[in-house]
Amino acid sequence: MKSPHPKWTAAQFKAWIISLLRKGTMCFPPRNIVLQEARTERKINKATGKMAWHSKCTKCKKEFPSSKIVADHIKPVVDVNTGFIDWNTYIDRMFCSIEGWQAICSTCHDKKSAKERKQRNV
Repeated sequence: MKSPHPKWTAAQFKAWIISLLRKGTMCFPPRNIVLQEARTERKINKATGKMAWHSKCTKCKKEFPSSKIVADHIKPVVDVNTGFIDWNTYIDRMFCSIEGWQAICSTCHDKKSAKERKQRNV
């Protein structure tokens, strides 16, 4: 896709579009429902000493302050084998139904993302 901005490369324009779409998922109802359903209870956050919602990670099954839980696409938005296909596919995967999301802790998310990145670069 050619950039309509004269000082941006096609890659810069694509990155900007992806950034906007990712920000758009922050208020996407299925994502937020998954995070809300992962909540367990309000209790003292050991790190801060303040009351905070806690949530359960779908992967490791441990409980964390909700600030350490992220909404993750179960299937990668960009398939590890085929890569970026087209914008329609990317948007369909980005804004998937509630069944396509999971609430996982930051550690599990980092491990999952690293594994996907490694598979993409093979």
